[in-house]
Amino acid sequence: MIGYWLVKSEPDAFSWDQQVAHRVEPWTGVRNHMARNNLKAMRKGDLAFFYHSNVGNQIVGIVEIAREAYPDPTAESGDWVCVDMKAVRPLPRPVTLAEIKADPSLADLALVRQSRLSVMPISKSHWDKLCRMGGWKI
Repeated sequence: MIGYWLVKSEPDAFSWDQQVAHRVEPWTGVRNHMARNNLKAMRKGDLAFFYHSNVGNQIVGIVEIAREAYPDPTAESGDWVCVDMKAVRPLPRPVTLAEIKADPSLADLALVRQSRLSVMPISKSHWDKLCRMGGWKI
């Protein structure tokens, strides 16, 4: 069974275009315990929305988990992990945070409730809804 996620990146630090150019990239630098636990729960083949935070505040693409959690090489200490993500496709139309917040059916989405969390699970029903909002036919 495929898991669904949302991962956030500031586009001036690492953008969707960079993800596409690198094709497969380690998702490093996560230093929040809940986000780390979410990385540990990801399985190869799971899908994630790639979300531009701070600048844009929008879902711009979809990535696939290409390698499950392993020690984050950028961590100086601690039990920090990363996963490898592979670019799958851009959304035909980005889905903005404003659009998400305006839809009552998405009110319980972690992106709305826990806005600072950088890696979060997405339910299948929310995944399907956000894909439709982004113009991707399921």
